[in-house]
Amino acid sequence: MYPQYLNYKMPAEWTTHARTFISWPVQDSMCYPEDYENVCRGYAEIIQAVAEFEPVTVVVNPDAADMLPHFIKNKNIEYLFIEHNDAWLRDNGPTFLVNDEGDLSGVNWHFNAWGGKYTPWDLDEELASKILEHTRVRCFDAPLVMEGGSIHVDGEGTMITTEECLLNRNRNPELSKEQIEDYLRKYLSVNKIIWLKKGLHGDETDGHVDNVACFVAPGKILLQVCDDSSDENCSNTRENLKILSEVSDAQGRKLEIITIQQPPLRTYNDRRLTLSYLNFYFVNGGIILPIFGGEAETTDQMAIRKLSEIFPERRIRTVNGMAIIREGGNVHCMTQQMPAGREK
Repeated sequence: MYPQYLNYKMPAEWTTHARTFISWPVQDSMCYPEDYENVCRGYAEIIQAVAEFEPVTVVVNPDAADMLPHFIKNKNIEYLFIEHNDAWLRDNGPTFLVNDEGDLSGVNWHFNAWGGKYTPWDLDEELASKILEHTRVRCFDAPLVMEGGSIHVDGEGTMITTEECLLNRNRNPELSKEQIEDYLRKYLSVNKIIWLKKGLHGDETDGHVDNVACFVAPGKILLQVCDDSSDENCSNTRENLKILSEVSDAQGRKLEIITIQQPPLRTYNDRRLTLSYLNFYFVNGGIILPIFGGEAETTDQMAIRKLSEIFPERRIRTVNGMAIIREGGNVHCMTQQMPAGREK
């Protein structure tokens, strides 16, 4: 039985959360393992920022338990000891669903480390089901390789994603676009899928949508753009803008598009870093926004003002967006919301 047939759906991220799940980083899986302590400090900053707004459960490898008090001082944070290979819980964790009666469930997607880029991933393949077992909610096993960072939903039947990621042959080579859409409809209860072409240039996730576009309300999308014609992101973001301006959502509404300027280009070891203000995270009563400092100070302030205008009722809580970005992700990538609802 599919979640759609039982009236389960993925709610919008801005709806009330019961808690947030975040995984603690694993040194062996890092691109720059020598930077482990600094990355842990970055995770701790974000974890404690989220905890200002709602309960947080940190998924921890048992052998890392002794180090946690050194980094995290908030005693109200819960720890869940489950072995995992990598720390990006948006992608290797479950997608929580809720039905009309408020009952919770979750989808256990297949995970292959972003198209087999990192090994091993055997523990991450089992992580979502173990979290769902811990939360005592019904688990729906989906026959689809899918990462949570590759999708955004409006809670009213519309989903946005990129062809670069979901149609990449390193995920589900045996499935057609139509078959992938069918699974997404059945497991998330969406009935309109908007396909952008590409994400940010150089994004090792193969273009996750949570770096380029997201719903901020039904019928309203925030889009990161680039106006510098010498930047590879310029053509990508212009194409995304064109696509979004020509489509309607599941309710037949023409989309309202709000643009936000990307931060200035920044590299590390000759590799472009995937800097994005769109990688923010909704929390109860607030938004956790990564900012980047230095030459990005002007666009940082623009992003803060823009989100404050869109969400006057929410507190914009900024965090150091450079703390973990060298590992390939940011705030949205490391968080996974559990919506408010009834656990079994």
